[in-house]
Amino acid sequence: MSSSRSDEATPNICSDALAEPAVDVRDLVKEFSTATGILVAVNGVSMRVYPGEVYGLLGANGAGKTTTLRMMLGLQRPTSGTVRIAGFDVATQPIEVKRRVSLVSSSSGLYQWLTPREIMLYLADLYGVPDDEAAARAEMLADLFDLRGFMDRRCAGMSTGQQQRVNLARSLMHDPPVVLMDEPTRGLDIVGSRRIFEYTAHLRQQGKAVIFCTHRLDEAQRLCCRFGLMFRGQLKLEGTLADLQQRTGREHLTDMFLDLMPAESSMAARLTSLQGSGEP
Repeated sequence: MSSSRSDEATPNICSDALAEPAVDVRDLVKEFSTATGILVAVNGVSMRVYPGEVYGLLGANGAGKTTTLRMMLGLQRPTSGTVRIAGFDVATQPIEVKRRVSLVSSSSGLYQWLTPREIMLYLADLYGVPDDEAAARAEMLADLFDLRGFMDRRCAGMSTGQQQRVNLARSLMHDPPVVLMDEPTRGLDIVGSRRIFEYTAHLRQQGKAVIFCTHRLDEAQRLCCRFGLMFRGQLKLEGTLADLQQRTGREHLTDMFLDLMPAESSMAARLTSLQGSGEP
């Protein structure tokens, strides 16, 4: 895959922001019972993501990003609130939602004893894609992701980079309008990360609605149209980079996020507190 310099720059205009939202999240809450009481992992999150838009759902580990994605996928039932994907309600129309969404995750695996072609056709069959359409789509994706050299080789004998490319290709076999990406660059080297950037640019060009979930704010600033900054389960800030810069007076997302953290959360504050208490 190739990407122009314009794709690498931060996009400030989202393609179809006047269209109906492909992802519509309203007042989403998720609570878990723990030994010490109720843990509110997601607290009143609302967002809309449009076709042709890459939305950066950002925050530190434990902010509630992955829990939010899991509720969008129908893998966890929200305590309250609603999620609609391509017009379908996740709670009442889960099968229709799953037909229209795909997940790309750093933890996704492959069937090691199947070939990329077999995996792609198998997944197409699960999604009800007609055989002739699935075969043609597999050929197109093989060209797009440069899989030709190992399309009929078992995945067990493939490199990490090759398996990554197969994972990206298989996520598009049913041509979903919505793609959720959960920490997709975790553990990847610079070449693998570059491939994720190119893949994301391709999705945007194809008019997909993409939610790019990461704690690597520099990557998000490079890729996304709009941003939602999560902290302790809440969506604290949302907007384009220009919007957020104007509202916060900060140039970079990292500085904006650090401003959300209470003073007592900083290392310097904890060290000062320890010194004041006389602890070593």
